[in-house]
Amino acid sequence: MNATEPTPRRTAEELVLVLDFGSQYAQLIARRVREQQVYCEIVRHDLPAAQIAARRPMGLILSGGPSSVYDPGAPRCDPKLFELGVPVLGICYGMQLACQALGGRVENAPAREYGRALCGRTADHPLFDGLPDRFEVWMSHGDQVTRVSDAFVPIAGTDTCPIAAVRHQRLPVLGLQFHPEVTHTPLGGAMLGNFLKQICGCHGRWKLGDFARETVEAIRERVGGDRVICGLSGGVDSSVTAALLYQAIGSNLTCILVNNGLLRRDEQASVIREFTDHFRTDLHVIDAEDRFLGALAGIREPQEKRRRIGHAFIACFKEASAKVAGARYLAQGTLYPDVIESGAAPDGPAATIKLHHNVGGLPEELGFALIEPLRDLFKDEVRKLGLELGLPEELVWRHPFPGPGLAVRCLGEVTRERLAVLRSADAIVVEEIRRGGLYRMTAQAFAVLLPVRSVGVMGDSRTYDHAIAVRCVDTDDFMTADWTRLPYELLARISTRIINEVKGVNRVCYDISSKPPATIEWE
Repeated sequence: MNATEPTPRRTAEELVLVLDFGSQYAQLIARRVREQQVYCEIVRHDLPAAQIAARRPMGLILSGGPSSVYDPGAPRCDPKLFELGVPVLGICYGMQLACQALGGRVENAPAREYGRALCGRTADHPLFDGLPDRFEVWMSHGDQVTRVSDAFVPIAGTDTCPIAAVRHQRLPVLGLQFHPEVTHTPLGGAMLGNFLKQICGCHGRWKLGDFARETVEAIRERVGGDRVICGLSGGVDSSVTAALLYQAIGSNLTCILVNNGLLRRDEQASVIREFTDHFRTDLHVIDAEDRFLGALAGIREPQEKRRRIGHAFIACFKEASAKVAGARYLAQGTLYPDVIESGAAPDGPAATIKLHHNVGGLPEELGFALIEPLRDLFKDEVRKLGLELGLPEELVWRHPFPGPGLAVRCLGEVTRERLAVLRSADAIVVEEIRRGGLYRMTAQAFAVLLPVRSVGVMGDSRTYDHAIAVRCVDTDDFMTADWTRLPYELLARISTRIINEVKGVNRVCYDISSKPPATIEWE
């Protein structure tokens, strides 16, 4: 957890710790554990066993990771943790590490294995209670355990990975070569539930409402009588952040909406309406369109766009703070997917996928202490929390919108003219999905303006105009996602309307890539 944010005090009776070895899915493991109503935290992979024991966890989970156990400097855990008597579940790299530490052998597999596989039980074990003899799993590994010591017993395998799950005969140590935490392992939640309840002895008494209560108390204690500035974008993340802060400090909250020229159609009016009618907050609106578009002029590279947008936001908030007496804190709606994709997970060497304008890199001269109360939550958890806090359903279920706005959906150079095209196309996509009754059934839908032109024919004349890509995905956690199978009739209406109504567009494409390997946003 970021040292600058309030740390909620844990009041849960049951605690499970995830040791992070750099997996992109480490926090997803924690999320799956919380779904079982068991409180979970992520800690350093090399945390000493004595410190782990002092936390009195009921279970430990060793995450996957990008390394090989034989790599120089590969992350390792304290081997004494296996002797604590606490149940341990190693996942992928975590399984390989546990098996190696306890006498097994890990080798580079003849062929790397990525994707779905059919796994079969080779021995009975409570981990698989309620599961069929064969079940689908998601593999993502190069190495695999090829031999276990006499202390281990294989309990499941696939055609290409005969030792896909193991148990230790003396210690409460289990290993899974596949990933039970991802949605592509359909029965993974059941396996984790069996580990937590049948092996660790958890009952599942933690609720998201506890998080809200503890976070409100922590913010109130930290902030005291000082004022907090919260940046609003109109999305659920910043809205829930504002709601938490409003419960904690009431009138000491000042919300700021920066009109950066990168908002969706009617975004500004919607935010003003929601946060003056519902919260009655002290809301300031900054018109900074010229500043942002000037900073983005001529810039095509995605990471540089994000950097410049981040610097412009910082400048805006510095200027805004000078007009708000007593402002010492800046609150942001940063979520864990933002953190993990930025390679900024607290204790793991995760790879950087893309920069997020509100993750890390805030200069000391900003003058604010940072509050990020949602930093450890996933999107679906934030939505549940928003409902707990009494936010309107329409706001809570609004599709996500990236912090850098339309700039990362306007591929290539960002100009007023290109943004106008994109904004109009995006509005049509959302409007037609709403009309089709699919808005709540999809996780995110939007238009992308491509940096290419193509030849077309309109009114018997040749055209050479823009192409729009439509992106619509299904996901629960936004760490993995699949493309939505929209009805052909709906896609046809979207395409026809965009081409007919948005001047300068003569082609519409539909994005059918999943995450991974693609990301949800194009930049």
